[in-house]
Amino acid sequence: MTVSEPRTSGAAKGTGVAVLITNSQGEYLLHLRDDIEGICWPGYWALVGGSPEPGEPLADAIARELKEETGLTIALEEFATVAQRGAEDLGKGPIAVYQGHWDGDAHALPLTEGVMLHWFPVTTIPRLRVPPWCREVIGLHRAR
Repeated sequence: MTVSEPRTSGAAKGTGVAVLITNSQGEYLLHLRDDIEGICWPGYWALVGGSPEPGEPLADAIARELKEETGLTIALEEFATVAQRGAEDLGKGPIAVYQGHWDGDAHALPLTEGVMLHWFPVTTIPRLRVPPWCREVIGLHRAR
């Protein structure tokens, strides 16, 4: 897996989008994905995200996915691009990761996909079933 440094100009490149959301306590908002066949990372805790529609700018795609899946509309900025590797990632392209900040009750969000949203301190994340690309992005975020 390769994680690029954040971009400061130009559009992020990716075939998928995800958002790294933190709160004032330094916790990360993770999404428990449905454990059903046919989706990426079934039964894993992951960042909220999805795929852009044909011709849709990545920044618009992540804002749409975030709104559709959680009801949230928050300010987002480019963070990094992740090149996926591993069995679950075969045939998948890079993910453009954006970051945002929100202080709120994750369980009160109107979740439309997956099982639940939950805030996790970084110390708990190693004990969760999390895709390697998410772990890498969180590690990069923590290093800054």
